[in-house]
Amino acid sequence: MSERIFGGVLLLVSLAGIWIGWDLRPPVSYEPVGPRAFPLLVLALLGVCAVMLMREKTSDTVWAPPPVLRRIGALFLIVLAYALLFDKLGFIVATALMTIPIARFFGGSWKQSVAGGLGLGVGMFIFFDRLLDVALPTGLWLNGILG
Repeated sequence: MSERIFGGVLLLVSLAGIWIGWDLRPPVSYEPVGPRAFPLLVLALLGVCAVMLMREKTSDTVWAPPPVLRRIGALFLIVLAYALLFDKLGFIVATALMTIPIARFFGGSWKQSVAGGLGLGVGMFIFFDRLLDVALPTGLWLNGILG
């Protein structure tokens, strides 16, 4: 029963998102598809998955043990902090600070986690900002250096 309730909520969210996003139009069109294609596609797929989830016949729900649920909650809080600090700290620092605890959750040592976080932050910034010309925030402290 919980799968059907969750699927119903997801279906309502996807329909509301499609309704809101339908009128999304840029003042100047520089892309052939425009900015509304991606959100509408993702929300439509979410709606299809929600319907499939509601139709699926499942047995009783078995919840994960409390330590796993705590880890999932911690990962949610890490990603939420990443989203809130993304503009202020910039892509490089926010990505590094997000990657380090996630790498630790997956068994990385401190040395591996810090090296991976810094490498991912700098590498992805160079790839997206410099090579693909996607504007990423540099943060308040790097505005003068990288801006």
